[in-house]
Amino acid sequence: MHTSVDDLPGQMIRWRHDLHEHPELGFAVHRTAAKVAELLGGFGLDVHENIGETGVVGVLKRGSSSATIGLRADMDALEIEERNNFSHKSKHDGVMHACGHDGHTAMLLGAARALVEGDNFDGTVFLIFQPAEEHGRGALAMIEDGLFDRFPVDAVFGMHNMPSLATGHFAIRPGPIMACEDNFEIVIQGKGGHAALPHLAIDPIVVAAEIVTALQSVISRTTNPVESGVVSVTDFSVDATRNVIPEKIVLRGDTRSFTPDLQARIESTMERIVSGICAAHGATYDFSYSREFAVTVNSEKEAGVAIAVAQDCVGADNVAAPCDPIMASEDFGFMLQHKPGCYVLLGNGGEGPGGCGLHSPHYDFNDQILTTGAMFWTKLVQSQLAK
Repeated sequence: MHTSVDDLPGQMIRWRHDLHEHPELGFAVHRTAAKVAELLGGFGLDVHENIGETGVVGVLKRGSSSATIGLRADMDALEIEERNNFSHKSKHDGVMHACGHDGHTAMLLGAARALVEGDNFDGTVFLIFQPAEEHGRGALAMIEDGLFDRFPVDAVFGMHNMPSLATGHFAIRPGPIMACEDNFEIVIQGKGGHAALPHLAIDPIVVAAEIVTALQSVISRTTNPVESGVVSVTDFSVDATRNVIPEKIVLRGDTRSFTPDLQARIESTMERIVSGICAAHGATYDFSYSREFAVTVNSEKEAGVAIAVAQDCVGADNVAAPCDPIMASEDFGFMLQHKPGCYVLLGNGGEGPGGCGLHSPHYDFNDQILTTGAMFWTKLVQSQLAK
């Protein structure tokens, strides 16, 4: 396949709309990965498939330098029923690109095409297309499958659209830019009974209600106010009947923080609260806590490079640097545990196209920023692999 660079903006839109119509989940991004591999091969790249199950890496080399750079885009969608009515709406019931990974993939494909046409860098570019970002498994799967052994990048960069940021603006910072995510489950075992005879039961609903309220003190009263953290109970489950006190309640949710120390303190404080409240009521409990996403920590040198390139693309006034960190999580953090690099946020717009929040059934990636994203990737390569 040959695509004129002059038609690249329109081509990226067509790629993006096709991907949006055919969303896929987790590691099962078979059609998406095949399309990516076909396009990269058509551009003339050396293509490697099935890395970390369904990951794809395209390799583009120019000149004789041993310098390398990795650029990463995610490919998976979400289990959400789309509520848009445009022509490229998802054709798969209950699955949609509600986070913009279709746009991320299209931008990196566009950059690949533009880089092929140029001869203005010296070194090797590894274009990394990753599955299963949404549940935090894809980056680790590719790394464990030898990603950085087979494709030894000097630094790795990632990008995500941001609906709350003005269209085409950038937000970048050295240090932590996105939080870790930990998950928890609390099973409270009481003693069931008749609703009219509560004195003969141990009511797990009362116990669970106290725990939900008390957990709000983990951040507000046991964490240094200058540290940032979140504890959210998002699921309160009981097999209930109107006139019966149940035997068991299950609470689930997640926590967010920026340091391993706060992670550990949140976990231990939560269990102490659960243990104390259950003991006070004569209930028992089971507490499980898992670390799902790593903190995304940008290295200072690479963040500086990304800031300079973004300013070159859109002007210094349109680049927030250093921006504030955000509590969302991203499994690109696992890549940054192995290699220096930087994660960049690109504004998807506050109103109109792209103004809807991520993970909404009404979300759609803003096609206006495809060219900006591809230009950033292209200029970043030219900057890092200068002739």
